[in-house]
Amino acid sequence: WKNAVDANPELEKIIPDLPPVVYASRPWTPVPHKPEGVLVYLKTGEGNDALAWMNKAGDSVTESQYAILRAAECKPDTPCIPRHANHHKLVQDGVKLIVKEDRIIGGQLGRPSGARFRTYERLKGHAEDVKGTLFETPVLHKAIEQIYRYPLRQTAIDSLNRQLRSGVESQALADLVMALYEEDRLCIVHEEQESHEPRIICSMGLVAAQTQEPIQ
Repeated sequence: WKNAVDANPELEKIIPDLPPVVYASRPWTPVPHKPEGVLVYLKTGEGNDALAWMNKAGDSVTESQYAILRAAECKPDTPCIPRHANHHKLVQDGVKLIVKEDRIIGGQLGRPSGARFRTYERLKGHAEDVKGTLFETPVLHKAIEQIYRYPLRQTAIDSLNRQLRSGVESQALADLVMALYEEDRLCIVHEEQESHEPRIICSMGLVAAQTQEPIQ
């Protein structure tokens, strides 16, 4: 994202302003294990980011989030082309797959690859390590409990993901989480009783030249 907006600052306004469920299709050269289909980006009911790659038959291609992001990568001059006739059906299949996996794998804390799950596991272990020392504070335990009970705010997800990717030490991670907690910027607490539905953010069709079809 940083590389993209550095190269084209206009994207910093264009992308956030796109409506939910927006979709497009790009040219694709299928190879074994990287077929045509649709990429789906979803926010789960717990607020976690999730991606799926469905082939034209509606089957999952890979669970690798990195591979899906690489398939979605476009250059500024990548053309937009007509979608598959069953594009929206494939998006529906992707949503069903993500929701099913989120319920089976994610549980209360969401997917294991998510910021909420990873932060909770790191801090739970850290709290055990510092038990009985000066680093053990009531605020740390309250923050850990809040992460377990409530979804993270988007700004907290972004901050924690950056720190986790950089290999942050556990105490520094704890300090960040405690600061977010004390500033009421850690979790969405007020919406506990609301039912959260999955939200389709966008989808991207992968279309080979020989299968491009006019949209009726």
